[in-house]
Amino acid sequence: MIQKIRNRLISLYDEKYKIFSSSLIPNIDNLLGVRLPILRKLAKEIVRGDWEEFLNAKCQYMEETMLQGMVIGLKGNLSHVERFIPKINNWSVCDSFCCSLKFTKDNQSEVWEFIQKYLNSNKEYDIRFGAVMILNYFVEEKYLEKIFGFINRFSNKEYYAQMAVAWLVSVCFAKFPDKTMDFLKHTKLDDCTYNKSIQKITESLKTDKITKHKIKLLKRTVINRR
Repeated sequence: MIQKIRNRLISLYDEKYKIFSSSLIPNIDNLLGVRLPILRKLAKEIVRGDWEEFLNAKCQYMEETMLQGMVIGLKGNLSHVERFIPKINNWSVCDSFCCSLKFTKDNQSEVWEFIQKYLNSNKEYDIRFGAVMILNYFVEEKYLEKIFGFINRFSNKEYYAQMAVAWLVSVCFAKFPDKTMDFLKHTKLDDCTYNKSIQKITESLKTDKITKHKIKLLKRTVINRR
């Protein structure tokens, strides 16, 4: 089955898209260059067959790994999610996987408990997985204080973990501007992630000019000490 899908992917690759994507995903050398809408369509075809056999297959190309994540989103459960997470080695696989897990909407409490061990991990992509899951499915009033608690505890120095948390802060601000503004004034978040959060908020089209000005005033001055 995997060879049939692999041949299909090879026939669908886009050289220009491969060059573009490769520039955005560092340290990845197994990218074919197949666009996401095509992968999602193929995932729907796979689940009509022996999709569990496909999940157990060893991946050669990044798109095969992404397809496995999308299939889990369509047919899988948290056991499949847990087995997939160690395969995440870049932001693109992580984020497309999280977006696929739409069953979270109907199982919020269970999934919230499930992601806690990843939020408390010291691994870059474990944390990114947890943070991206939150910003996709949990930025609601009832979870807001818990989200702020996670952000305050966050201390990882890995780039893609920090960027996910900054993204999460910006989503919180878009939905709860007053509460997030107050949080930003008192948060213990490290300077790098904090300032990146400010940047992402000001880059958002949802933030008006007056608010952007106020937010920029919160940016911390970082002194490099040698």
